[in-house]
Amino acid sequence: MQILPIFSMGALLCAIVFTSQAAVVKVAVTSPHDVRETPVSVVISQDKLLNAAPFGGAEGIPGQIEPVGDGQMRLSFIARDLKANEKRTFSVNTSAPNSPQSVVAVKQNGANVDFLINDKLFTRYDTTTGPTKPYFYPLFAPGDKQIVRHWPVEKIEGGTTDHPHHRGLWFTHGKVNGTDFWLENDKAGKTVHSGYGAVRGGAVYGLMQATTNWVKPDGTKIAEDAREVRVYNLEPGTLMDFSITLKPVGAPLVLGDTKEGTFALRLADSMRAAVEKGKTAEGHILNSQGDKDAKTWGKSAAWVDYYGPVNGEVVGVAIFDDPKNPRHPTTWHVRDYGLFAVNPFGLHDFDKKNPEGAGDITVPEGQNITFSYRLFFHKGTTQEANIAQLWQTFATPPLAVLE
Repeated sequence: MQILPIFSMGALLCAIVFTSQAAVVKVAVTSPHDVRETPVSVVISQDKLLNAAPFGGAEGIPGQIEPVGDGQMRLSFIARDLKANEKRTFSVNTSAPNSPQSVVAVKQNGANVDFLINDKLFTRYDTTTGPTKPYFYPLFAPGDKQIVRHWPVEKIEGGTTDHPHHRGLWFTHGKVNGTDFWLENDKAGKTVHSGYGAVRGGAVYGLMQATTNWVKPDGTKIAEDAREVRVYNLEPGTLMDFSITLKPVGAPLVLGDTKEGTFALRLADSMRAAVEKGKTAEGHILNSQGDKDAKTWGKSAAWVDYYGPVNGEVVGVAIFDDPKNPRHPTTWHVRDYGLFAVNPFGLHDFDKKNPEGAGDITVPEGQNITFSYRLFFHKGTTQEANIAQLWQTFATPPLAVLE
């Protein structure tokens, strides 16, 4: 089990004021495999960044900076067209003109947060309408295709209305210190939004940090979490990096063995891989082990991709399990009717050969646990979207070094 320090929500972006001249930084990037396009970052001291070669024009590619503590800054940019084991040097300009293909705007909308790409809504983090949890809705694949089911947020004629707790994209679990946080009813626990840290867009990514309290039906707070979301708009599709750090409050935190969890989407009805009520099923599921459709349920895999038609065009979403996550490669509560969930806890539910409670993870009080995932929203099938290659880039990212 990976135990990490919880991040401080007070570590907001410090003010770094540049003159009309931009800071241009040379960064050498080497990848162990071919890469079409990927986010890359390197840590640089604030002093070195401020003293970097100034340039008053548009030289180089856009870069984005944020503090990481002790006078250090993270410089991020999008690296393109990397060849395996070849070094390529990028000139990264911290105030180069933004290109429409890279800018992600992030705006607080009341108690919610909107992520916009090319001035169009990509997703909204909704903390106000879910009866038991914050969630992301709507959520669009390339081509303005809404990839998540409308229900229960919106009722669409002919749409399915099962599982009303399947709303958009969310993180909860069905057994936390014995309380069900998965369902939406009077007996369920609630994950209650408690505040935002950073909420900002940029030339490379959009960023949101938020905190959440885990509260039992009797009002007892048993945990809190810090979640961070970064959205990158790449030419092949949209990346969303999601991480969440859970911290017990008042007692150890037991994340129990159940299939009902955990990081999940409910996909559009048209993407289903199962035939129901005479409807044609045109969606498909594929995992890193080669399992397909219903056979992916409960299996361990480094990644799973789920694709199918939305308004006449095939789109999909892949979820990558971070190799640093507990129990990597994780198990998956992915159903051919459209539920798509990462669940590292349901070992007994997924395989009755495992004893009850085999999937429990206990986090001692004073410690915490982190889970991180990358989602890729894409056009086409798994093969057409090069999901296996994108997984390689995520699992063994390029190495960036200052020159």
